[in-house]
Amino acid sequence: MNKPTDFNDLAQLAGPAAVKAAVDQALAGGDVPAPAVEWPDPVLPGMVKVPEIPPDALPSWLGAMCGAVAASTQTPPALSVMVGLSVLAAVLQRRYEVAPFGDDYTEPLSLWTLTALPSGARKSAVFSAMTAPLLRWEKLEYDRGRAERARVASARKVAEKRMERLLADAAKAKEDHERERIRVEIQHEKETMPAELRAPRLFTEDVTAERLQAMLSEYGERMALLSDEAGIFQIMAGIYNGGSSNLDAFLKGHAGTAMRVDRAGREAHVDKPALSFGLALQPGVLAEVASSRRFRDSGLLARFLYAMPASNVGRRNVRERVSVPDAVRQEYEALLFRLLEDVPIVPGKPRVLPMTDPALEQWVSFAQEIEDNQGEGGRYESISDWTSKLPGAVARIAALLELAEVGRHAEEVSEVAVSQAVALGRLLIPHAQSAFGLLGTDGTDTDAAAVIKWARGGGRAEFSRRECQKAMEGRFRTLERLTKALQRLEQNDVLRLYTKRNKGAPSTEMCLLNPKLLST
Repeated sequence: MNKPTDFNDLAQLAGPAAVKAAVDQALAGGDVPAPAVEWPDPVLPGMVKVPEIPPDALPSWLGAMCGAVAASTQTPPALSVMVGLSVLAAVLQRRYEVAPFGDDYTEPLSLWTLTALPSGARKSAVFSAMTAPLLRWEKLEYDRGRAERARVASARKVAEKRMERLLADAAKAKEDHERERIRVEIQHEKETMPAELRAPRLFTEDVTAERLQAMLSEYGERMALLSDEAGIFQIMAGIYNGGSSNLDAFLKGHAGTAMRVDRAGREAHVDKPALSFGLALQPGVLAEVASSRRFRDSGLLARFLYAMPASNVGRRNVRERVSVPDAVRQEYEALLFRLLEDVPIVPGKPRVLPMTDPALEQWVSFAQEIEDNQGEGGRYESISDWTSKLPGAVARIAALLELAEVGRHAEEVSEVAVSQAVALGRLLIPHAQSAFGLLGTDGTDTDAAAVIKWARGGGRAEFSRRECQKAMEGRFRTLERLTKALQRLEQNDVLRLYTKRNKGAPSTEMCLLNPKLLST
């Protein structure tokens, strides 16, 4: 067998089919040509290269704030972008929905984002800067409604005391008609007693599932959880309940599914709950806490949009100090406040934004592209639970971007907003692949890593599929499992698969290893 020392990266120029055709032709002639073009760098299992997520992926005023915060804190822009998206969702969720086809299929505007960065990466500084307007708005609303809340609270206390006295009178009444008269008075007091008023809340940093259910009921059926700590994952893992956890409250908040809780001492009736997450965790904590099979099987991990940027720790200039420009900060706060105008205390019916025809066509094309690549053998097969939700997440992002750009009175989602959302969705795919690799949830990557170790250990520039399976028969008892691993390696430019024709004998399925793996 003639063994090549290198090979053209025709896949990058003309696709994998061109590679296979060239290899087949060369082998039929007895020679494999010398390379004219270098192979691309291989992407090893568990080490997916992730693209940068730039601030200009968001509307001008929001992108400007994200870029300024990233520069000020010397953090990857991906962190401020993801937190910015979650802040936008916290402001607009439950009040709006997007209907791509303009029919009864709608997506709420809740978003779950998660950024993985190590300790010391200044995550807290980013959260403080991005959430400062939300805290200021909550304080202003608290102060503005202080007098009215005091009036209502005193009216409720008077009514409660009056009902206590009436109940005492009813217990002493000797005649049925007298007790009935008192009962009617008690009922009247209950019906006319004003509802409890609470100062508006947009987000929290730490909450149990049980308290979350109550908060959704108390604060207009919407809540966001914005935090740079791992506490919420520990709560979801049941760390305070002997390993038992209630994920339904979180899952329903993402989907907008009605929630009914009727337990002793606790009630929560929420028709369309809206819950957004904006989290930043250390990669090790994420791998340790979130690798629970229940998190994956329940679909909880599939709901997050992940960012896995390279940390700036060790590469920052400690002498450099760049503040967020006042004009940028003020515009960011002013436009968030504008989006928060007319927030109803009692939740009503969400306004539904359809997509324009060009926007719908672009979104559907993206959704079909994702669908075509997540089946068996597809490039997204190992994260198909995540990619299945990606088109819906992109629709949500598009509506958020439209509202951020046009304002609260937007009537439809434009092609521009969908184009921005699709571009961001594409950037997030490799981040998700990297995240799931970190979580240890991708068995195909584990198999692929074993193949690389075997091939490099023996210095094998070229080998047959049968040779590989026989050498690793303890792992690959079925050809199907090995084929999936080899296909993953081909997608990541680690090797090329081709068929070698043999005179008078069946063809042989061959693998050509990226020579860069043998030269390092």
